[in-house]
Amino acid sequence: MTSRLARDLEAHCVALAACRRCDLPDPAVVPILSPARSPRAMLVGQAPGKTEVGNRRAFAGRAGKTLFRWLAQAGVDESEFRSKIYIAAITRCYPGPSPSGRGDRVPSPRERQLCGEWLDAELELIRPELIIPVGRLAVDRFIGATPLDQVIGKVHEVTHIAGTSRVIPLPHPSGASSWINLAANRALLEKALDLLGGELARLGVGDHAAVARRSA
Repeated sequence: MTSRLARDLEAHCVALAACRRCDLPDPAVVPILSPARSPRAMLVGQAPGKTEVGNRRAFAGRAGKTLFRWLAQAGVDESEFRSKIYIAAITRCYPGPSPSGRGDRVPSPRERQLCGEWLDAELELIRPELIIPVGRLAVDRFIGATPLDQVIGKVHEVTHIAGTSRVIPLPHPSGASSWINLAANRALLEKALDLLGGELARLGVGDHAAVARRSA
């Protein structure tokens, strides 16, 4: 099953790399791919940023540094996470700067719909036991438009196109939102990381001893 999944994901990523459905004007902007080929879990972000255009890796910029610092608290380092967890996103190409001049443009509903077919295909290939949605767009995709303080810090059972998965959402690590600045919300994030560490350890990912120490 593992070798078959690896072959199927490799073929999927070859097709995804060639995708130009959204007809973005910058030819350097192409889909960002995940290297994981035998995953049992998926992380789903929002959209790549400008840094990812050059690095061709998801979460390669400042937000990624924060995200992987959080994941280290859950007992897994960046290298292991990238190799064992499939990193997807609501859209796979950098959408460009926001017209307001602040931050990145939010992908349009059309872009989200077109790219959503790739995410659906990945869900059907991987049938993940665990999904980690990061940020508002990804949380909405799996849980619905619910305030973050009602969903962060909990394990959710979610049904999607490929079945049912446990879902542990995280806020976006970009720092653009003030949500994380509230002490009560930081406590929810800490709880989410504890839960995530336990789920990843159960899947054989990360430092089991570190997770046990955090939970003690």
